[in-house]
Amino acid sequence: MDELVHRTVPSPNWDERKLPISMVVLHYTEMASAEQALARLTDPEAKVSAHYLITEAGEVIRMVDEDKRAWHAGVSFWRGHRDVNSASIGIELDHPGHDLGYREFREEQFAALVPLLARIVKDHGIPRANVVGHSDVAPARKIDPGELFPWDRLAEYKLCLARPDKLEAGDPFDNDAAFYLALERFGYDVTDGHKAVEAFQRRWRPEKIDGEVDGQVRAILFKLLLDRDQGRTR
Repeated sequence: MDELVHRTVPSPNWDERKLPISMVVLHYTEMASAEQALARLTDPEAKVSAHYLITEAGEVIRMVDEDKRAWHAGVSFWRGHRDVNSASIGIELDHPGHDLGYREFREEQFAALVPLLARIVKDHGIPRANVVGHSDVAPARKIDPGELFPWDRLAEYKLCLARPDKLEAGDPFDNDAAFYLALERFGYDVTDGHKAVEAFQRRWRPEKIDGEVDGQVRAILFKLLLDRDQGRTR
């Protein structure tokens, strides 16, 4: 029994892990209903899954055991890992997404996510910097959970990194190439530089997402790297 999980609907779409768990990837379903999403995530023909689905009403559904490799991230990369599925736990959030009417995430859903994520992070010793969105690990393909996801509220629970608010360290990058190298060092796949910057903005400066490297974006990245290197974040 698990007090944080309301029901289990097993998915056949999993295999064995090849890496220890060190990440959590948050997604949205981009489907019209939770039941439609659940049907797809448990369909052997679809070949996709996640460990958990959280409905907009706050119901937590387990589909794949945490010690197994769910198929949620696809072709992806984060901090040197190209098999993100092996290193991560995937949580799908029932949500219409950008194609079906993008909107704020429901309070009931967020209230269910927090204790589940807190337990996962504690059980597996996952660094806050490794609680990421699908767009962070697959910037050329994905934009979920998107700019309306309340990362700032998760950060208040110390379940992800907070957006830097003091940028007095400034902008040390002489050119865009230096910025891209730093962005890759932070964790992103920069094969498509424009998309990588969009993903970074979507997570760290959602009020303006244009894929352009500007002074504010450079300063945010520098502060994130500085905090990490000096041990202020994990």
